[in-house]
Amino acid sequence: MSDVWILVLGMALVTFLSRYPVLVILGRMPLPAPILNALQYVPVAVLTAICVPMIFRPGGEWFLDPTSPYLAGGLATVLVAGYYRQLLLTLLVGMSVFFLWKWLWYV
Repeated sequence: MSDVWILVLGMALVTFLSRYPVLVILGRMPLPAPILNALQYVPVAVLTAICVPMIFRPGGEWFLDPTSPYLAGGLATVLVAGYYRQLLLTLLVGMSVFFLWKWLWYV
């Protein structure tokens, strides 16, 4: 087995063992309403934390140019997601705008 697979399996094991006991304990006790309400925002916060750096710093440096396909695709995605609230449509429009913008400005 290669070193990469050993590393991946080790990270998965450590991640599982560090989270599973907490989930088991919390699964057996009711959480207060304010905490349940706050947990609804976790997926949005995590996706924002992942996507914003990719949009504004695609090469590791700030790139705030109207020709940026990352910025155009991100803006289109946010607008479609906010208006239609349909995941598949949001993905299709965001990726289409990204690739079209990239083709228009960089070909």
